[in-house]
Amino acid sequence: MPKLIIDNNEIEVEEGLTVLQACEMAGAEIPRFCFHERLSIAGNCRMCLVEMERAPKPIASCAMPVADGMVIKTNSEKIIKAREGVMEFLLINHPLDCPICDQGGECDLQDQAMGYGSDRSRYIEGKRAVKDKDLGPLVATVMTRCIHCTRCIRFATEIAGVPELGATGRGEHMEVGTYVEEALTSELSGNLIDLCPVGALTSKPYSFNARPWELTKTESIDVMDALGSNIRVDTRGNEVLRVVPRNHDDINQEWISDKTRFACDGLRRQRLDQPFVRRRGKLEPSNWEDAIKLCANKIKNTDPLKIASIAGDQVDCETMFSTKLLLKKIGCTNVDCLQDGAKLDQKVRSSYIFNTKIAGIDEADAILIVGSNPRLESPVLNARIRSRFLKGGLQIGLIGGAIDLTYPYQHLGDEPQLLEQFIAGKNKFSKVLKKAKNPMIILGSGAINREDGAQILHNARKIAETTGMIADNWNGFNVLQSAASRVGGLDIGFVPEKLFNLEDMELIYLIGADEIDFNKTKNAFVVYQGHHGDNGAHHADVILPGAAYTEKSATFVNLEGRPQRTQKAVFPLGQAKEDWRIIRALSGAIDKPLPFDDLSDLRKLLSDTVPSFGSMNEIITNAWGDFGLEGPMTNRRISNISVNFFMSDPICRASITMAECAKAQSDRLAREAV
Repeated sequence: MPKLIIDNNEIEVEEGLTVLQACEMAGAEIPRFCFHERLSIAGNCRMCLVEMERAPKPIASCAMPVADGMVIKTNSEKIIKAREGVMEFLLINHPLDCPICDQGGECDLQDQAMGYGSDRSRYIEGKRAVKDKDLGPLVATVMTRCIHCTRCIRFATEIAGVPELGATGRGEHMEVGTYVEEALTSELSGNLIDLCPVGALTSKPYSFNARPWELTKTESIDVMDALGSNIRVDTRGNEVLRVVPRNHDDINQEWISDKTRFACDGLRRQRLDQPFVRRRGKLEPSNWEDAIKLCANKIKNTDPLKIASIAGDQVDCETMFSTKLLLKKIGCTNVDCLQDGAKLDQKVRSSYIFNTKIAGIDEADAILIVGSNPRLESPVLNARIRSRFLKGGLQIGLIGGAIDLTYPYQHLGDEPQLLEQFIAGKNKFSKVLKKAKNPMIILGSGAINREDGAQILHNARKIAETTGMIADNWNGFNVLQSAASRVGGLDIGFVPEKLFNLEDMELIYLIGADEIDFNKTKNAFVVYQGHHGDNGAHHADVILPGAAYTEKSATFVNLEGRPQRTQKAVFPLGQAKEDWRIIRALSGAIDKPLPFDDLSDLRKLLSDTVPSFGSMNEIITNAWGDFGLEGPMTNRRISNISVNFFMSDPICRASITMAECAKAQSDRLAREAV
């Protein structure tokens, strides 16, 4: 390991680091604009200059690898003067419009200008002006502010895998933008806003809404997919104004999807803020007492075997657990968290989680994707696969429809019988898996949501066993869940003891379930508990308004089996209540009170019943076992999910921003079809 002397202090660092990283490990603060730990090195801005012994001039520390015996000075008079010179050049053409810039208060240029800028400029000529670029409904541009750090270009090309941004011209005439005037097509485009060190790229929906110092910041968890991205919810008063990522190297690193970031405007639209009861065929406003009383009477007077409860994709674990307890008290076991009909085996935990963990993708050297489109089901996870591919030594095979995943792969076909070929070792890619040190399979919604999903699950398990995916320190069997509630619901056992048919039910209790076939509920009394007036609310006889994920402290388990909690950022709208409170009140109304009165008691009961909930943010090791159903598969081809990425849940469907994104996508596809 190289030893360096930095500001008269000796430090030992790992091989392969840059001088900039070594300096920061030594406690020195190095200003930078173009450098970013997760992007390739550009060395454009020259702000990170340091003095190195025997070097004829200051060096760009971001582009210089460490070497044994280096002597570095980070704060000498020579270096400070050099950085001041760089800052003066950067500010020559910058408009200095901080008072009206949305980046104000969070601007790297603003911060560093305080340290290295001057109170006046020696430049008296006219400033450069650059035409703004239209990047679609999400990212606003003021390109005159651009300092040509190229972070946006490198992110789009390297991380997102959609090389739609580039630079034209040279020197002062250089411009960053799209080569063709089109909206960005990446599901991760909003991360450009965080990466931009100046106000050239800002959030279009958030523009001119607030200043950062006006916002209350709450750390939370995303529920738009099953990844469990760590986020920060920024609020003013009782309104969520924006969502930004928090760093978690093992989950989302520092990226979030556009849906996570921009769908927050849907949190206040089409909301259920008071109880409703259907009278004379029309939903009319009611009150909590009457609504709960009506539900209680229906439950009391209905055969428990004719009652069912379905949980939606964004339901928290506390709500599902309390609902299951309530129905068990009345003798009902008809509960289900698989509203899409996924054929999963709740008895074996390793059969429905991402066993390698998300960070395990970095170690994989062969991946077989079956019936999944990771780019739409989990864009951040897909970016991780791409990042691993770019490092080299990774082969990827796909069974399903041919799609653009932002990285090359071998399209093996879409016939279910290909799985049997893998088991028999007759497929060329099966040899790739057997030779790999850390092979993995990713099973997606397009495979497990079929009528023969249990058989596909069985065959996928056999592939994992016959190709060496199951070893002492490696479990390469992965299910890519797309619903935030799914793993938690399966852990709790929110699945039926015996299969039931919704058409046979007389009372159906829906908890945020909006994706079921409502033709099967026509003959039943439907109670809908949720936060948005979506499909479920339209078919309900009673509506009990619940809280959205930003309005409660709740537990969710991500796709790798890691329990995490959201935090209350705002209060529920109107008369809406936290979901577990509604269930507790209902239990009292039917004279079957649940054994808890507050959230802490509920969580203790949950962790006592299901031990995996005992430790937050920890992943337990799961035993391997037999799962799936042996038998013939249908001849129907394996397809990938065809859901509209921007319209996948009630919050997104209520969002104006997501509607604009969906329209931009449809307009682009229409133009391409001509």
